[in-house]
Amino acid sequence: MARPLLASIFISGGINALRNAEGHAQAAAPLVDKTVAPQADALPEQVPTDPVTLVKVDAAVKIAGGALLAFGKLPRVASLLLLGSLVPTTVAGHPFWDEKDPEQRQAQLIHFLKNAGLAGGLLLAAADTEGKPSVAWRAKKAAHDAADQVQDTAGTVQRKTGKATEKATKAVESAFDSALSR
Repeated sequence: MARPLLASIFISGGINALRNAEGHAQAAAPLVDKTVAPQADALPEQVPTDPVTLVKVDAAVKIAGGALLAFGKLPRVASLLLLGSLVPTTVAGHPFWDEKDPEQRQAQLIHFLKNAGLAGGLLLAAADTEGKPSVAWRAKKAAHDAADQVQDTAGTVQRKTGKATEKATKAVESAFDSALSR
């Protein structure tokens, strides 16, 4: 139940942003002007730089990532996508530090902290392995198992080489003894 509940705010927010992309773009414009606009010439022309298109892309990420998270499909990847979408949304949409009116500042701070809490939930979801070992643990275990196997094989090779050397030494000694007794 946790993932669908966490995902619901993103799906709802994504749908809302698609329905009112221009309104959301006005809120995003100052952040876009500070971050994306100065780099626009260096970006490939396929990368959108206008606020309305960026809001629509962000909305699509929220809807798709939310759906993936809600249905348990690639939940760790979906959580990271949503987290990547949440950060600029929070900075652009809830700049409490710019508010002069104490009531508005408090309201924006509450929304900012709500989003920080959502970010924490997404971090937990991104780290959740559903009881399965993580990829890092599995890789470390596989490397350890491979090292053990190499060590066992090396021991086997040494034993067989030792036995073969022993047999060869006995054969040489026997041949040498035969040659001396003639």
